[in-house]
Amino acid sequence: MRKKWKNARVIRLLDLSSSVKGLDIQVEDEELFEFIPGQFVTLDLPIGQKRLDRWRSYSIANTSNKENIIQLAISYIEGGRASEYFFNTLREGDILILKGPEGVFCLPKTMDKKLVMICTGSGVVPFKSMISHISDHGIQHNGIHLIFGTRNKEGILYKSFFEDMKLKDFEYSVALSREMYNDYQGYVHEIYESRYGEISDNLLFYLCGWQHVIDEAEERLLSLGYKKEQILLELYG
Repeated sequence: MRKKWKNARVIRLLDLSSSVKGLDIQVEDEELFEFIPGQFVTLDLPIGQKRLDRWRSYSIANTSNKENIIQLAISYIEGGRASEYFFNTLREGDILILKGPEGVFCLPKTMDKKLVMICTGSGVVPFKSMISHISDHGIQHNGIHLIFGTRNKEGILYKSFFEDMKLKDFEYSVALSREMYNDYQGYVHEIYESRYGEISDNLLFYLCGWQHVIDEAEERLLSLGYKKEQILLELYG
């Protein structure tokens, strides 16, 4: 069934970091806007004439709610028309046009494997939705390890949310490439290779972020000996 376009009002804008804009929008529809954690919406932005110029897709950071509010995170790309619009033009109260939800980068139907979530930058967004869903609904799982990478402390998205997460068998690791953090400086690759270098069928890897980082992570995991079906990908850019 084809998704119809809906209006959504911007109810909150905030700076998640100097280069990531947080965006809370409320879908103006009498029907409940339900989505599965990990899915995304597509926005039709007033930044061009052709569809490919205007359409941008963004993962949803929160979980379904009765208020039809969805949270997005927009990374700034220098010279990008969408970035300029979100950072310099969009204001609270403005109306956006969206369709969705869409996407299959979601939690497994059976939670019998440990989930290792590897991400960089705004690639953490769908994982925030997934982890919130597991926590809110008391879903039984076999462990979750979130490994987040960025350049410096200022770029750690949802830091307090993950650090304060009260979820059994949840582990949160941060890799900063330009600063020391918790006695470590480097990249996400060293963390998962060190922790999961011994191959196990009881692991499921979720990778999300910029394509070059995720491509490298997939290649490294396959080189370690993990099976292709143990690796799920969501690429940004």
